[in-house]
Parts: sequence; structure tokens; C-alpha cells
Amino acid sequence: MNRCAQNVMEELDAICLAFGQSDEYSFVFHKKSNWYKRRASKFMTHVVSQFASSYVFYWKEYFPDVPILYPPGFDGRVVLYPSEQNLKDYLNWRQADCHINNLYNTTFWSLVHKGGLTPVQAQIRLKGTLAAEKNEILFSDFNINYNNEPLLYRKGSVLIWQKVNEVSKKRIKLPNEADEKEVEVSRWRNEIVELHCDIIGDQFWEEHPSILSDAC
Repeated sequence: MNRCAQNVMEELDAICLAFGQSDEYSFVFHKKSNWYKRRASKFMTHVVSQFASSYVFYWKEYFPDVPILYPPGFDGRVVLYPSEQNLKDYLNWRQADCHINNLYNTTFWSLVHKGGLTPVQAQIRLKGTLAAEKNEILFSDFNINYNNEPLLYRKGSVLIWQKVNEVSKKRIKLPNEADEKEVEVSRWRNEIVELHCDIIGDQFWEEHPSILSDAC
């Protein structure tokens, strides 16, 4: 899923951020973008078709011995948020939803695979439980500290453009020297980076101001 999202951003560089968890991905187009004259139908069809084709194209890189059983399909919708704060609130909700779903699933499947319960029994056991109670089940029954679970699953994935210093070696001939010499050459370029971090609150946006800047 993350590789597909990366490909979408590489092909549609008007996207300045993507957030994904489970089988869902959100793509943020910059507010100043005039891509396809801001036609919502073009935004949706290009993103969905590029994502679906990428899913098939990159499948064998991740599952070389598992054949894809049927053509995948994805749906999408376009939402226009009136302010930056509305956008942040939406992304906050997506990340909070990621945590809620993953905590439930981690506890549910621990009860099934390690606790010997049937799926129905596990569902009954978890019905009405709060986050603290799920954490207690994981720790007391299975010695699992949820806070030590991979951030990929607890926080989801954030893809952003970031300037990176690319260093390479090159052989050049210097003035007044007969032989070529190998030197290091560096250049700054934009690259998509994958983060698994907290985007709820101000710290993430303060560390990456270019996401919402007019220069994005």
C-alpha cells in the first residue's frame, strides 16, 4: 500500500502529503494546485487508477511466491476542506482511527491465536471495553506492551516530500593534474520519505512547514 501511494505521488506531484492505514489512503493536494483546472473527477480517477495499477505492478516485489488471485479495485472520493485546520482535523481523525482499530485488532487476534478463543468469544470478551482495558488484557494475558508495537501499525504511514542531500562519487580531471581524481559531489533534491510518527498536534506541522506553504 505504501509503495502504491509513493508511486501515485511520483506521478502526480501536485500531491504534498499522503496518509495511509490498513486498506485506506488519503492524498492531500496543495491548496494552490491548479492541476487539471481543479476538476474533482480528474483528481479522483487519476489517483484511483494509478493506485490500482501500481498495486498489480508491484505485487511480485512483496509476494514473489503468492499469485494475485483477482484484479483489485479501489474506490475514492474528493473532499474540499475550507481551511488548513479542517485538513489537520481530518488527518488527526484518520490517525486516531488507526490507533483505535489496531488496538482492537491486536487484542482480538491475540485472544484468538494465543488465548485459544473463537472469533465469536473474542468479540464478546472485547465488547464494551475501553482502550485501557484492552491494554491490560494484552499485558496481563500475553505479556504484550502495546506501546512497543511497531509505529507503522499504531500511527499509520505519512508520505511527504523532503529535500535530501544526495552524495555521489565522480571522477574528474583537475587543472594542472595529469590523472583523474575521484571526488564527492552533493546535490539537493526532493524525495518522498515515509514516516511513522504522530501528526496529531502542532509538532509535526512545525517540523515540516513546507507541506502547507504556498511554495509546496
